[in-house]
Amino acid sequence: MYLSRFLSIHALWVTVSSVMQPYPLVWGHYDVCKTQIYTEEGKVWDYMACQPESTDMTKYLKVKLDPPDITCGDPPETFCAMGNPYMCNNECDASTPELAHPPELMFDFEGRHPSTFWQSATWKEYPKPLQVNITLSWSKTIELTDNIVITFESGRPDQMILEKSLDYGRTWQPYQYYATDCLDAFHMDPKSVKDLSQHTVLEIICTEEYSTGYSTNSKIIHFEIKDRFAFFAGPRLRNMASLYGQLDTTKKLRDFFTVTDLRIRLLRPAVGEIFVDELHLARYFYAISDIKVRGRCKCNLHATVCVYDNSKLTCECEHNTTGPDCGKCKKNYQGRPWSPGSYLPIPKGTANTCIPSISSIGTNVCDNELLHCQNGGTCHNNVRCLCPAAYTGILCEKLRCEEAGSCGPDSGQGPPAHSKPALPLLLLLLLLSALLGAANPLVF
Repeated sequence: MYLSRFLSIHALWVTVSSVMQPYPLVWGHYDVCKTQIYTEEGKVWDYMACQPESTDMTKYLKVKLDPPDITCGDPPETFCAMGNPYMCNNECDASTPELAHPPELMFDFEGRHPSTFWQSATWKEYPKPLQVNITLSWSKTIELTDNIVITFESGRPDQMILEKSLDYGRTWQPYQYYATDCLDAFHMDPKSVKDLSQHTVLEIICTEEYSTGYSTNSKIIHFEIKDRFAFFAGPRLRNMASLYGQLDTTKKLRDFFTVTDLRIRLLRPAVGEIFVDELHLARYFYAISDIKVRGRCKCNLHATVCVYDNSKLTCECEHNTTGPDCGKCKKNYQGRPWSPGSYLPIPKGTANTCIPSISSIGTNVCDNELLHCQNGGTCHNNVRCLCPAAYTGILCEKLRCEEAGSCGPDSGQGPPAHSKPALPLLLLLLLLSALLGAANPLVF
């Protein structure tokens, strides 16, 4: 008896599983733009908001230093060891690969020994300020998804500003100030991200957490993206639906995590003391071994793929949109104003697909996006539907027997049976309950 029940349950599970296949249960992080579903009219496309995966964005950037000749080694010079600032017999020489420290070493593979790093010239022109701008450009709008992490091989700077641009470097806004003394350097009270809240998350702060001179265990500076996400998604970022909802409805919050360029402004090197040691100026310089920036192409929730071609990032747009950021409707699909996709309602969002223009509907009889041939018909060159023998009409929407008035139960013609989307899990539970009997009912 139990064996027969088991076999019956197994058969039911196979049936239910086959029903469930066209209906994904979880869409994750908006990683699908469309999927085919079954309706009474047959298979149709179901559109949803979508975005590319988060990735290491340093693979796609261009770096620029100002002043351009600030990198050490031309001419060769000596500098003091980082662990012992009074051992000043190390050499930087741009003409010798083993002794050169060019900017690209800020983005190479980490983990090698000895470590590789970019290094500036020393502060030999003191008291003239030793200042460097490091600009990272993508020529594309990107959305930051993780902390920006800068690892210094020298002491962390006494004063630094991280800035962002949203217009390809034409204008700049501060992201965060860093200093050993915020009040003295920038006339700001020191704060940390932990002092912020949902209501003040966009506040630009000065922090003293990351400016501690020559401490050997303190090489890293953060710009805390995830801590800011946590105000909405919880400390372990488990409630991403809440964060996505906030990003969807608050443009200033969305723009805060969006950049085209970043600029690291190094304003004063690590001194570690109140006064600069003018007898050992070779101990003062900047050196960065690694910069991490994770994010995704901004595609306005209209693409899951961003391609890098000819040194340029471009979204592969869906939803009848086009442009580097999928920021406009395609030709002949301007039946309503373009709109970005929406994260809401969770979990699939809203695609806000561009629809055909009125003037183009007569031109395109059918397509594979919005104007579908029905009842198994196929679209031929966007000008006509090739219908099965039993159907006719512009979109194969009519039975031939209807036109002849001969449709009936014995005609052999009729609409195909389409099973409506069921609630597969509930169906399975009900069937299991029936099989197992009333003696051990399932509890919902």
